[in-house]
Amino acid sequence: MKILITGGAGFVGSHLCRKLLEANNDVICMDNFYTGRKQNIADLLNNPHFRLIEGDITLPIEQEGLDQIYNLACPASPPAYQKDPIYTWRTSVFGMNNVLELSRRNGNIPILQASTSEVYGDPLEHPQKESYWGNVNPCGVRSCYDEGKRAAESICMDFFRKYKTPVRIVRIFNTYGPAMDPQDGRVVSNFIVQTLTNQDISMYGDGMQTRSFQYVSDLIKGMIKLMENKAGFTGPVNIGNPGEYTLKQLAEIILEMIPESKSKIVEQKNIREDDPRIRKPDISLAKKMLGWEPEISLTEGLTPTIEYFRKEVVVDRNRKS
Repeated sequence: MKILITGGAGFVGSHLCRKLLEANNDVICMDNFYTGRKQNIADLLNNPHFRLIEGDITLPIEQEGLDQIYNLACPASPPAYQKDPIYTWRTSVFGMNNVLELSRRNGNIPILQASTSEVYGDPLEHPQKESYWGNVNPCGVRSCYDEGKRAAESICMDFFRKYKTPVRIVRIFNTYGPAMDPQDGRVVSNFIVQTLTNQDISMYGDGMQTRSFQYVSDLIKGMIKLMENKAGFTGPVNIGNPGEYTLKQLAEIILEMIPESKSKIVEQKNIREDDPRIRKPDISLAKKMLGWEPEISLTEGLTPTIEYFRKEVVVDRNRKS
C-alpha cells in the first residue's frame, strides 16, 4: 500500500515508518520538523519505498494515489505544545480538517487520528474508559493541546457521520522509547537524562501523581491493529499500559537502573498548572475489538530506552565541546 504518515519524523512517527516499511509498504513521511527530527529517519532516506516531504498540515495537502493516512502531526509534550499554543491548536483542528479532506479526495480512504489521553484532562473517573467525557480546563495553559485534540476527534466523527469517512481514533497514553528527543520535556526523558548526567531529578510536587507508561513498540502494534480493523470500528480506543506508577516510583526505578548516578530526587514546590493527578487506561475495549494488550513491562522497555539516551548524552556532550 501507499501510506502517508504526517508527523513521520517524530518519536512515534519514525517507529511507525519503519514498521510499515518492514511490511513492504510504500511510506510517505510528511513533517515540518517543528518537533520532528531528521536524525530519526536518516537511515530510511535511501530506502526506495520511503519518501520524505517537508510540509505542514495546516496548509492544504496535495497527494494522490494514497491507500491509508496516519495523522500524527502535532507537538505532544507540554513544553513543545505550549511554545506556540495557537499553532498547536491550528495543527490539531485546521490540520485535522485538511487531512480528512485529503482522505476524501483519495476516495475516502482510512485515516487514523493520533489522539491522546489528555482528552480526559484531570480525570474524575479512574481508570479512564472511552465513554468518559473528561475534566478539561478549556481556558488553561494546556487547553491548546487538550481541547485541540478533543476538537479533532469531533471533526473525525462528523466526517464519519456525514461522508462515511473510515476514521479510526486512538487515544494514546504516556509512551516512551528510543528516538525520544532528550530535550522534549516529558517525564521519562527528563528523569533519564538528569540521572545520566548526575543532575538532581526534578519532582514537581510530592511525586504522587500517577502515570501509565507504555513502550513504543506496543503502541505501534495497537495503532496498526486499529487501522487494519475490518469491523467498521472507529474508536476512540485507549492504547496504553494499565500498569500505574507514581512519578516518584518512576524516578526510583530509573535511579536503580543507573546505579552509577549521583543524582537525588528533589521536590520542586511549583506544580505544573492543570497537571493531571492520576492517569490509567481501561483497555478492555482494545482487548475486545482489536485483540490488543501491551507486552512490554516498564523495566523491559526502560532498558533499551536508557541505552539510547546514554548515546544521545555522549553525542550532545561532543557537540557542545
